Amino acid sequence: MSQAQSANSIARHNWTLKEVNELFAMPFNDLMFKAQTVHRENFNPNEVQVSTLLSIKTGACPEDCKYCSQSARNKTDLEKESLLAVEKVLEAAQRAKEMGSTRFCMGAAWRNPKERDMPYVLDMVKSVKALGMETCMTLGMLSGDQADQLNDAGLDYYNHNLDTSPEHYNQIITTRTYQDRLDTLTNVRSAGMKVCSGGIVGLGEKAVDRASLLIQLSNLSPQPESVPINMLVKVEGTPLADVDDLDSFDFIRCIAVARIMMPQSHVRLSAGRTAMNEQMQAMCFLAGANSIFYGCKLLTTENPETNQDIALFEKLGINTETVVGDTELSDKILKTAIVDQQNSDLFYNASV
Repeated sequence: MSQAQSANSIARHNWTLKEVNELFAMPFNDLMFKAQTVHRENFNPNEVQVSTLLSIKTGACPEDCKYCSQSARNKTDLEKESLLAVEKVLEAAQRAKEMGSTRFCMGAAWRNPKERDMPYVLDMVKSVKALGMETCMTLGMLSGDQADQLNDAGLDYYNHNLDTSPEHYNQIITTRTYQDRLDTLTNVRSAGMKVCSGGIVGLGEKAVDRASLLIQLSNLSPQPESVPINMLVKVEGTPLADVDDLDSFDFIRCIAVARIMMPQSHVRLSAGRTAMNEQMQAMCFLAGANSIFYGCKLLTTENPETNQDIALFEKLGINTETVVGDTELSDKILKTAIVDQQNSDLFYNASV
């Protein structure tokens, strides 16, 4: 590796707004070339990490996130669900593994987990870990003690998105502060778990807000191992249902700049993929995205069906990234495990 290449692979925590705005303003081809160069120095460019997301508790969240169908304050048609039984979660995880997922993510619509729920949550982590899968949870805010309990149970990743820039944040959420989110990430990291944290674009923010969000993420030390970049999925009944669509090239630029700023992180092409054609998704992979959610449903919004992703991967010559030491999750599994999940009662439509 040359000296210049080594410099591209160093995770910086001192990006300035001027520098990031200059990245966003680069000619598109130049930006894509720079992002792909950084990507190739740190990852196999033809591998994508695949996760499956299951809602373990849906709806009735007390937060007022203006994009979310699960907020009790938003007038959506979503029916609330109780916490799933551990056996149901384990069944879903096994099916996800058979489809080629290497990481199983579990999400609950909570402001923060209650102590009465922790034993069930911890059992879920232990059960999924026993399958040989990586585990991830998103349960809202965590105390230091709760983070320690999850780490002791074997949780690999904890997801807690920053959502948007500090400057735009109060336009989207008022029931918890930006510092609350940063404190949870600090608790997660201090407990010894890996961090999954990203944001949503297309919330009606300005271009400078997208730059500011990426600065906040890159300033985390260490930087998040996983960075989901979500494109807003507009849900009827939420305050952002009629916000203007984000230009496709602006979204791809966001992926590319995230890759340059966080060279060693997995950048996840997350919510909003159903609104992207194959060509746009291919451009996102070229820009440095190397992680997706698998399966036709996430938490409360649609996701491409599994067989659509398999077909796209085959067209692009992309293989799935495997868990270290797990030889079962091979390319053969990816290409043969086309499972119809449309009628499954274990998966709920997702937003982030």
